[in-house]
Amino acid sequence: MDVFGEALKDQFIKPPAETLWVHNSYDEPEEMPVDIYFRNENEMPELELKALDLCRGKVLDVGAGVGSHALILQKRGINVCGMDISAAAVSIMKQRGLKQAIEGNILTYRLPEGSSKYDTLLFMMNGIGLTGSVAGLKSFLQEVKKLINEDGQLVFDSSDLSYLYLEIPFPEKGYFGEVSFRYEYKSLKGNWFKWIYVDQQTLTELATQTGWHTDIIFEDDSDQYLARLTLA
Repeated sequence: MDVFGEALKDQFIKPPAETLWVHNSYDEPEEMPVDIYFRNENEMPELELKALDLCRGKVLDVGAGVGSHALILQKRGINVCGMDISAAAVSIMKQRGLKQAIEGNILTYRLPEGSSKYDTLLFMMNGIGLTGSVAGLKSFLQEVKKLINEDGQLVFDSSDLSYLYLEIPFPEKGYFGEVSFRYEYKSLKGNWFKWIYVDQQTLTELATQTGWHTDIIFEDDSDQYLARLTLA
């Protein structure tokens, strides 16, 4: 069941959508305003605007949602394709005017025969978290090289979750940024899925181990940062 997609459809067809709840493994459920996925350029934070300015060449917007970032790039004349695992999101992207949109999972995605590689892979709103774990991120950084050109780049944001443990002990097992989420919308509850928020030091170490150079482009006052990875 595409619980997230159901919320997106309601927001697109007859807004406002009802409350989208995000259950997590570390705290109480949180409300996620669905309209955040339909923002225009003027409504985006500085971090996301800087990420869009970094995009060049052939771009794949991974976890593109309803295409808000990809549409801005398309308007700028950039060759961009939006990818999302949600069929509903991909449908909405196309209806909103995105010329290239595909349903898929970047962890299993393979370039179609005869298709050229990408120059930029973009992951917004902590989209890199879909790799799920430290081991998953390390494996992804190795495998994704097959999708990008030698001078290509990965552009993404993430967060350091250590602030959650200022008053409670760090987890005894595993990396503290590895969490689980589940969506709830109306009477629908989705399956739990793994996610990772990676701190800058851990990211840099993983990138170095897998042949990438890390540049931290921007940091905000909420423990979020924007990173660009290029092949070393």
